[in-house]
Amino acid sequence: MDAAMVDRLAAGEGWALLQSLPPYDEATSLQLQDRLREAGFDADLVAAAMTQSRLRARAAPKFGDFAAGMLFTPDGLEQSTRLAIAARHAQRYAAADVREVYDLGCGLGADAMAFCGLDLRVQAVDADDATARIAAVNLRHWPTARVRHALAEDVRLPRGEAARDVGVWLDPARRVSGVADARGRTKRVFSLDAISPPWSQVLAFADELPATGAKLSPAFPHGSVPRGAEAQWTSWQGEVLECAVWWGPLVATPGRTAAVCTGSTTSVVTEDDAAEGMLEPALGSVADVGEWLYEPDRAVIRAGLTGALVSAVEGAELASGVGYVTSGVAREVPWARRFRVLEAMPLSTKRLARWLRDQGHDRVTIKKRGVTLDADVLRRQLKMTGRGKGGSEATLVLTRIGGGQVALVVTPA
Repeated sequence: MDAAMVDRLAAGEGWALLQSLPPYDEATSLQLQDRLREAGFDADLVAAAMTQSRLRARAAPKFGDFAAGMLFTPDGLEQSTRLAIAARHAQRYAAADVREVYDLGCGLGADAMAFCGLDLRVQAVDADDATARIAAVNLRHWPTARVRHALAEDVRLPRGEAARDVGVWLDPARRVSGVADARGRTKRVFSLDAISPPWSQVLAFADELPATGAKLSPAFPHGSVPRGAEAQWTSWQGEVLECAVWWGPLVATPGRTAAVCTGSTTSVVTEDDAAEGMLEPALGSVADVGEWLYEPDRAVIRAGLTGALVSAVEGAELASGVGYVTSGVAREVPWARRFRVLEAMPLSTKRLARWLRDQGHDRVTIKKRGVTLDADVLRRQLKMTGRGKGGSEATLVLTRIGGGQVALVVTPA
């Protein structure tokens, strides 16, 4: 959607049309478009409004009731911060007595909305003209928010006394404009030098204004965490959404941390929590597998803090880096799932198939980490079709122990 269409949708006939649309229904969308064109609406405007209606429906889980009054782009919606996570970002600035935030790379304005919600003044900037206009629409209810079209690198930050209560928030672009993948989505970039603004510029902003935060990919390398900063990997309902790096007064705990958000609660795991467990050796052989298997939240694994789970359950990681922890102790950990181990064996297709048949299983759910096996190929080799045999389903965990591949049959506790 170009800047001209944003302006048409945001005012007059376009906005009235958009707000008059019924809840989006894919089954009736074509008929509705035909009726609107027959009623005299311009075809391009109808198409844009219907696209917005569809995107608003998709945005509701992220933005709740706010979605019904916002504008979106497909890429912008996919990359935007979930409002509950944006609120956590904003709370950092408010707790550090920051009163004004320069949101550089504001996108659709999700984080800026959260800043405004805590009465922070916002100077929002985006390098794309149409996106900046969309952000202005989404921030229209907050008079303390200003949005403009500019490159982050060209923004002049306050200095001296004027910078006392000012912070910076960056969400560098991690997609290549005009280059799409096989599914039609803008292609992602993963190098810190390829994001825009680049990592070097993010570091320069942090040097200029200590109260700086940056939203980065969950693939952010541990070795790039700046000294004294905090890198927090955050998950929502089990999906890792981001790694946010914080500097200066925004740091809660220096080093790597993980925030596990379930919607109602948030658990934070730190390097101190993991320190003791990291000293424990990984399991030596499959014979050492205990009665229980624990799987930490993915944010904990991404942050490299599986040692915290080792400590919490007095156990051992199956192999360095796989994330699975075994223990003889049954313990509730809010950021980990627990399974009872029914069988543990070196991975042999024939042996595993025989065991499954003997136990009456004719279908399997496969979880794997640290192995390159194709789950569908293994399922066929095991002849686990589940077609009318009246058997039951087994859960297989395929991973490594002591350098070899193993299969654990487990059941949720």
